[in-house]
Amino acid sequence: MVGIKEVAREAGVSVGTVSNVLNRPDQVSEQARARVHAAIDSLGYVRSESARQLRAGRSRMLGVLVMDTGNPFFAALARGTEQAAARAGLGVMLCNSAESASAEQGYLSLFAEQRLRGVLLAPVDAHGTPWQTLRNQDIPCVVVDRSVDPQQACSVAADDVLGGLLAGRHLLRAGHRRIAYVRGPDRLRQVRDRRDGLLRAVEEAGLGPHTVVDVPTERLDVRDGRDAASRLIGISPRPTAVFCANDLLALGVMQTAFAAGLRVPDDLAVVGYDDIEFAEACLIPLTSVRHPAGEIGRLAAELLLEELDTSPETHQHEAVVLQPELVVRRSSLPAP
Repeated sequence: MVGIKEVAREAGVSVGTVSNVLNRPDQVSEQARARVHAAIDSLGYVRSESARQLRAGRSRMLGVLVMDTGNPFFAALARGTEQAAARAGLGVMLCNSAESASAEQGYLSLFAEQRLRGVLLAPVDAHGTPWQTLRNQDIPCVVVDRSVDPQQACSVAADDVLGGLLAGRHLLRAGHRRIAYVRGPDRLRQVRDRRDGLLRAVEEAGLGPHTVVDVPTERLDVRDGRDAASRLIGISPRPTAVFCANDLLALGVMQTAFAAGLRVPDDLAVVGYDDIEFAEACLIPLTSVRHPAGEIGRLAAELLLEELDTSPETHQHEAVVLQPELVVRRSSLPAP
């Protein structure tokens, strides 16, 4: 492997000059910089980030740990993070906890071992504080897609109670009086908040909680959406509308509904959550609560970068809560 000594020999400068060109170029003359860069190009030198990190004591990487990298919502969140990190000259390491608390803890330990500059975390457990593993190592962490006490950490999330309220009001105004709520595991705060919003809409309408039929699922994916729809189709009386905790579940519900000969929305209205890019592209475009994933990722990364540039004595954690909006499409509107 070509090292810094070979570059210095080729350029006719000292090793210290090469190091300055790589790390403090403003301290080197333009002529010397040109010779060093010409030598780097000629020899194909690639700097060792691990060696640089060992000397500097810190990484140039941010960690992003989400619950499902296959979910387009988290992919959009990661893109927003990556854009903000790139502007600061940092890279992003994206990892997937697969909604597993043990996998989450394993990755957090890995981040601490690698001394990442900072971490964005979408936690699995609604009640735990897994980011404390990082803070014990003085690694800043911003929680995403869930609000936390600003005494604990910075966080960026959307108001999921309001999102559920918007979806519930929409379906109730359309005349539905028996609504299934297809959700993921109850340990997820987002799942519970969206249900609370739906129940608040039901209460506003002067109806009882029996209006909502709870249909639990193990995961927030298309397969579990199909399974949930198979169960709710057999309920008597069958719900006339379904509100899903995310769009992947809603896509699975519609697949099973079509297979069973049901018409969406005439026999079964469907509302999702997140407004992923596939929502509008469905054969029957999906009504969804828009969850600003990219903005959440960007704002979270900016909060993290701000914390990195502020001393711990003066930094004040922030809890940013964004407002969702309902995007109404064909899946919840009766035929004209």
